[in-house]
Amino acid sequence: MSMNPDRRTFLQTATLGAAASLRAFGANDKVNVAVIGLGGRGRNHMTEYAKLPEANIGALCDVDQAALERGIAFVEKATGVKPKGYSDMRQVFADKSIDAVSMPIPNHWHSLATIWACQAGKDVYVEKPACHNVFEGKMMVEAARKYKRMVQIGSQSRSMPHKQKAIELLQQGVIGKVYLAKGLCYKRRVSIGHKDDSPTPPGVNWDMFLGPAPMRAFNELRFKYNWHWFWDTGNGDIGNQGVHEMDVARWGLGKDMPKSVVSSGGKYAYTDDQETPNTQIATFDYGDSELVFEVRGLITGDEGGLKVRGNNTIGNLFYGSDGYMAVDSDGFQVYKGEKRDLIMDQKKEQPDTGPHMANFLKAVKSRNHQDLNAEVQIGVTSANLCHLANISYRLGRKLAYDASAGKFSTDAEANKLLTREYRAPYLVTTKV
Repeated sequence: MSMNPDRRTFLQTATLGAAASLRAFGANDKVNVAVIGLGGRGRNHMTEYAKLPEANIGALCDVDQAALERGIAFVEKATGVKPKGYSDMRQVFADKSIDAVSMPIPNHWHSLATIWACQAGKDVYVEKPACHNVFEGKMMVEAARKYKRMVQIGSQSRSMPHKQKAIELLQQGVIGKVYLAKGLCYKRRVSIGHKDDSPTPPGVNWDMFLGPAPMRAFNELRFKYNWHWFWDTGNGDIGNQGVHEMDVARWGLGKDMPKSVVSSGGKYAYTDDQETPNTQIATFDYGDSELVFEVRGLITGDEGGLKVRGNNTIGNLFYGSDGYMAVDSDGFQVYKGEKRDLIMDQKKEQPDTGPHMANFLKAVKSRNHQDLNAEVQIGVTSANLCHLANISYRLGRKLAYDASAGKFSTDAEANKLLTREYRAPYLVTTKV
């Protein structure tokens, strides 16, 4: 079978790019960054890189021409320099002036875009979850290692001092032996309603937006953020806001992949076009401990010391033999003994995204992936817990998992959901 000409050209360019981009950075050199994906989170990326003295925003890219034009104007106003503009990320990867790419793009693009970037010799900051499915995560790690790229996942908790301190205290035994970690994603989500398919808006490359996902008619609900709630492109809130808390729960428990998973829930209260659940509970069995995760998009209250903030209760609870700890974006509290005495109350010390990006740029210069706070393997493992939970939820049964084999022990139907059918030419393959 002959290779798609565009794919052949890109691979040739990527190989040359990888060979040419191993430049050494001086102490005062700026990292030339391209931001790919200029929606709401993309605006945050542009804002934060514009503040960092180590970075220069050299290019922007989006499949929506209007978003690209707004982004260029925003960066020029913020920095005084007009960045290049691209409509296809492959053009960014072929640009030899770009050192690194920062990609707040939809989940279904995370893996392929990262692999293409690594092949082209670019370092990568890609938003969470690291991957859309388990197979993709494995190939992302292989690509990062093969091309010696720095790949940081947007799990900003790993760069927040108060969360780093909380995990260190747990590891030191502040509440004794931790037997249960609970992640809470009680984030208020209103109904998305229903909309009919419609013509693709002018200036939008719908084919490129869908990428590895199946081709389907344009629908406004599958575009601009609401793609999170459809299985083709998103992973529900457990893989959206939830993966942040899943990562902290796993970090504090000190575990990787579980022995088994069971997840149940549903889409309650609303009748609309959303496919993913708005209420979900998942339990992961580690033998000597467990991780429990709960998603609730409806009206809720506080729990275990975690407060309602703006109609949301989001964070982590750790339970140990001697007490418990509550951790969220604003700080952490430690309670000890039978009377649950408050013995420590630590407040948040700094913002999250900027320091996480600064950590990424540090590793770009050092060329040591161990300098990354949320290195790709860390992000992939946490994302995989979300994927396992969703597979159990979709199949409606408990699943035994073989971590050494990277698949479910005896369930062919579940193993099929570890990957997806890809749409040419947007293929994630076993060869990176």
